[in-house]
Amino acid sequence: MIAPLARTAARVAARPAFARSLGAAAASRGVHTLPDLPYDYNALEPYIAEEIMKLHHQKHHQTYVTGLNAAEEAYSKGPSVQEAIKLQSALKFNGGGHINHSLFWKNLAPNSGDGGKLTDGVLKDTIERDFGSFDALKKEMNTKTAAIQGSGWGWLGYNQATKKLEVVTTPNQDPLLSHVPILGIDIWEHAFYLQYKNVKPDYLNAIWNVINFKEAESRLKAVL
Repeated sequence: MIAPLARTAARVAARPAFARSLGAAAASRGVHTLPDLPYDYNALEPYIAEEIMKLHHQKHHQTYVTGLNAAEEAYSKGPSVQEAIKLQSALKFNGGGHINHSLFWKNLAPNSGDGGKLTDGVLKDTIERDFGSFDALKKEMNTKTAAIQGSGWGWLGYNQATKKLEVVTTPNQDPLLSHVPILGIDIWEHAFYLQYKNVKPDYLNAIWNVINFKEAESRLKAVL
């Protein structure tokens, strides 16, 4: 009886330390906030409507920020192991939503400015090396992103193992972890339905007119 009781006592004693470590980690992160857009809500028209941008940013992204803060606050209170496991889905969904959208806003730019303009440089050269042409990349990315069942994201990512750009997708709000994200396209209905209804290909063709290729190139240069 002594050995089992000792093991039980050890587990009980370890539990507060585990909870304290979770709480300290959560507290050290601070409170997440909704980032400002680097352009006006109507700046991406006619390709992405002002109404969509307001709802997407003010409502949807704000919800992920609120949910992430709530999940981390729950961690800071020292949950049990079982409670901590239950919080994983909330952290993944809301944390991923915050990460993805923070990247997405910078991923876009007005067509009157840098939006839609892939100029000569490292990004264009690497796209042509890995896909043959920009049109080939666009076709592959649109096809794979449109094929996502339900909601998710289409990504142009840099594979650090193969040293190549590759098109990949992630479900729901899962962040891209297998590759370095260079640019992403949100294929959740809230990103396009008010304007494009259920015609995903129209949205996917339109969004290339407001892709911020300068931002994408800076992300690529950072990992080369």
